[in-house]
Amino acid sequence: MISAQQLTKHYGDKIALDNLTLDIAPGEIFCLLGQNGAGKTTTINCFLGFVQPSSGQACINGLEVTKHPIESKKHLAYLPEVVMLYPNLTGFENLDYFSRLAGFKHEKGELLMYLETAGLDEKDGKRRVSEYSKGMRQKVGIAIALAKKAKALFLDEPTSGLDPKASNDFSDLLLELRNNGVAMLMATHDIFRAKDVATRIGIMKDGRLVNVLDNAQNILHAKEIEEIYLQTI
Repeated sequence: MISAQQLTKHYGDKIALDNLTLDIAPGEIFCLLGQNGAGKTTTINCFLGFVQPSSGQACINGLEVTKHPIESKKHLAYLPEVVMLYPNLTGFENLDYFSRLAGFKHEKGELLMYLETAGLDEKDGKRRVSEYSKGMRQKVGIAIALAKKAKALFLDEPTSGLDPKASNDFSDLLLELRNNGVAMLMATHDIFRAKDVATRIGIMKDGRLVNVLDNAQNILHAKEIEEIYLQTI
């Protein structure tokens, strides 16, 4: 569902992404760990079409992003560190608006169902987003992904700034999406959260994917991942 083949990005003399090859299947969560500047966000931006790769391919559901920029976006959703919503609209109105932009016209009951699945009840959905916590905004982002029927989800530091309960609730939502067959690529510094949700964990350094833990769910303690991470970088 998410595939990179020898994906490379140069900014002048700087190599931001170096020959990345990666495949993520439906129902898999691949977490990218690495220091700032390691290439995590550049990787995601190549898949979103925000950044044009210098060479190689980024594909969504078999569609090369550079050749099919519009069609490929129909299959994906994106959750940045801060979900950009219209603050003067309610959560429900934001969901309705963004799902219509994606070409979906859902009935009110369907939209409420998506909000509820994402952890927001009807009362929350009627509140303006300007009153929302970051965790609530993230839940609207998940509801938008559900309404778009996204097959691929890209997340860039989605748990940054969330309190422990909100972060735990968010992880539960990701696991539910995984069980529904959504492929996910998540860039994060949160080793403990990566351990909870990831099927595989990749460690990036200087634009290269230098280590992949294929059995992330079998690792008993996040401390093991932390030790491998520190040894790698």
